[in-house]
Formats: sequence, C-alpha cells, structure tokens
Amino acid sequence: MVNWFVSCCKNLWFRDLNEEKPYINDTAVRIRAGLLMAIPMYMALTLYVAIFGSRWVVTGDVITDTLETDFDGHIIYGVEAIKRTLDYSTQTWVLFYALFEMLAGMSVKTSRLSPTILLSSFLAKGSRPVWKPLTPKRFAWSIGASFIVVCLVFFNPEVLAGWVNSLAGHEVLPPTENYMPRWIPLVMVWVCFGFMWMETVLGFCAGCKVHALLVWMGVLEEECEACNNLDWGDAASKSQPHP
Repeated sequence: MVNWFVSCCKNLWFRDLNEEKPYINDTAVRIRAGLLMAIPMYMALTLYVAIFGSRWVVTGDVITDTLETDFDGHIIYGVEAIKRTLDYSTQTWVLFYALFEMLAGMSVKTSRLSPTILLSSFLAKGSRPVWKPLTPKRFAWSIGASFIVVCLVFFNPEVLAGWVNSLAGHEVLPPTENYMPRWIPLVMVWVCFGFMWMETVLGFCAGCKVHALLVWMGVLEEECEACNNLDWGDAASKSQPHP
C-alpha cells in the first residue's frame, strides 16, 4: 500500500518521467476531465444568472405622478426600480484555478502542482493504463485555456480596458460597460462542457483530433505516434510459439 502511494506521487500519470516525448495514462486523463467538468457547469449557471436572471424590479414603494404625459397621452409616473448587482470575485478565482489546471498539465514538473492530476492518478491506479502522447493533450488544453481567458475578460472587462487604454494613451475600450457580446462566453462554456463530457464518457478528445488534422495538413510537425507507442511486452508475448 505504501509503495503504491509513493509510486502515484512520484510518477503521477506518466509512463516514464525520463522520456523526451512524455506519454500519459489516458484513463487518468478521462477521470480528470470528469472532475473538472464541475467548473464549466458552475460557470454556465453563473452566466445564465448574469445574462437572464438580473432584471429591473419595480419595488412599488415609491410611485409618484409626474403630472406629465407622453405624446400618446399616457400619464408618466416616477417609480423606484432596483437591479441586483453581481460580484464575480468567486467566479474569477474559479476561472484562475481552471486556467492553472490547464497550464499545469503541460509539463512533467508543473503536473506535480495539480491536485486533479494527483487524484486522477490515484483513481486510475487499479486500471490498466492506456498510454497516449502528451503533445496532443497540450494542444487541447491550450484551447481550453484560451476559452478560460475569454471568460475572465467577460467577468472583468474593466481590467483589460484599463490595460489597453493605458498602453494606447486614450480610451479604446469603455471602462464602465461590458464590450464583449454576452453570447460569446455562454457558447464557449457549453462547448467546453461538451468537450469534457466527450473526453470523460466517450474517450474522444476533440482538441487532439484538431491537432492531428493540423499535423496532417502540415501546419504542425509531430513525429509518428505509432512508431514510439509499441508495447514491447505484448509484442514479445505474441512472438512466443504456442504449445
């Protein structure tokens, strides 16, 4: 039991820590994707409340006759209306954690800082490993990281506006309103959730498929996976003559 625990902490989901092109256990990757699905679910709920759930509410406490009418002869009343303000501090920290998780898995050293990688390695220890190259996963996680950055900008538009306006020397982005269309983060959150669901349930990595397509098109260069993914133990057993 102790050796099993030490092995998980030492090797995590890597086949060999000394490999120049690391291979990771895809079973653990799928478990980790399932754990991280909680983040896009939470962000989707937050975006729904932010976009559709925050409405003006007339309290009815203060309704006064302005003694004026509009062009159609309707009486104009003055009312007290309120609208709930939302604080996105918690959502921002959750997104920063998600960004950290996306970036942490991209190298052997930073993987040791990821709680989900350690936990998924423990949970996958009893299953037969399925070794797959890390490089396509890095590409997929880069896509996820870009989605997270977009959501961070949506929840904190004034921060980016301040940076851009400071660099430009004049107002390029409005610092007092959200200049990003609301449908962009809403769509990205559900796309991210869909990708994680396919990874967890179906074992289908959409980002890896895009990476393979770019390699096939010559946009990216990557050596042959099949040439370096030989299971020499199985090959040796198959070469033995049967009695």
